[in-house]
Amino acid sequence: MTLKMTSRERVLAAISHQEPDRTPIDLGGTRDTSIVVEGYERLKGHFGVSDYNDLCDRMMRVVKVDETILRNLEVDVRAIFPGAPTRGVGAELGPRHYRDAWGVERVHPEGSLYYDQREFPLAGAITVNDVINYTWPDPEDPGLTRGLQERLKWIRANTDCAAILTLPAPFVHISQYLRGFQDWFCDFILETKVMEALFDAVIEITTRIAERELREIGAEVDIVICADDLGTQNGLQMSYDHYATYIKPRHKKYFQTIHAMTPAKLLFHSCGSLAAIIDDLMEIGVDILNPVQITAKGMDPVALKKKCQGRMALWGGMDNQSILPHGTESDVRQMVRQRIDQLGQSGGFVLSSCHNIQPDVPLENILAMFDEAKIYRR
Repeated sequence: MTLKMTSRERVLAAISHQEPDRTPIDLGGTRDTSIVVEGYERLKGHFGVSDYNDLCDRMMRVVKVDETILRNLEVDVRAIFPGAPTRGVGAELGPRHYRDAWGVERVHPEGSLYYDQREFPLAGAITVNDVINYTWPDPEDPGLTRGLQERLKWIRANTDCAAILTLPAPFVHISQYLRGFQDWFCDFILETKVMEALFDAVIEITTRIAERELREIGAEVDIVICADDLGTQNGLQMSYDHYATYIKPRHKKYFQTIHAMTPAKLLFHSCGSLAAIIDDLMEIGVDILNPVQITAKGMDPVALKKKCQGRMALWGGMDNQSILPHGTESDVRQMVRQRIDQLGQSGGFVLSSCHNIQPDVPLENILAMFDEAKIYRR
């Protein structure tokens, strides 16, 4: 029988493909495993929390989960998010309207749950010089690393949890927001020089920011996370050949930089069907894959576990497209047990919602998910 572990021991065992005392659980450890404001309000009410909602991602309107809630749910991880930039083009442009550090404007329409992108700064007919001359964020901005050491010290002093450091998205997300999705996809065929110039300009900035974060606390954190969505519900966003030619080598270089600067495990978030590139991700240094979107094509959990066992851990797996929002408490508990049975053998699994918990998920289902994860052991 496995002796009771601390949360940190439990997480480290699982992501190292060792059997923990129970499957670790996550809520709020990353920007992609948190909860949207409206759903969070119900969770706060249940636990008697009245603090102001501090967002960890404004666009998605997901929160930094209060410590009281994390303790009550027995969540095994704690997040370390980078600070806000102190200079550059970012600005408040009016009520529910802002410009981020990359020059992307977003607005929160009345009645909407999220921010919509208002414009794409590098859309249309552009040249490599337009990319070079764009007003890029300052990777040396002191605000970006402010508070990292203090947050890590607090986690170590006040919890027994594993610490997760959020690094910048490498380049896919950001280049899509800058170029616009239509032009971004067309560039693979029509404007490869412009596309590569944009990819390289973005990843130069994000790499320098990541290096600064890792110099601050990379030696001491347990996990680092970065995110670039590559999948859709039915397959990759781009052809495999385009992925292998333009995306994979840049991700490999970014991941190598991370591994050279920290002993922490690399958690990579990428939504959708990734069946075609699971071996590629393991090859280029992904230690843990999130969110394990099992409803996407080719993402059968049993097959994923067989392919990844002992090589890449899996993080997520709880279906938030149908069961979490529309199932009963019994359905949710059954899914928890099923995921742990399918993905938790010999470790290698951390359970969380497949992406952020959305506002249509009933409070009872959220509580059932975490309760069953605590009590069910393989």
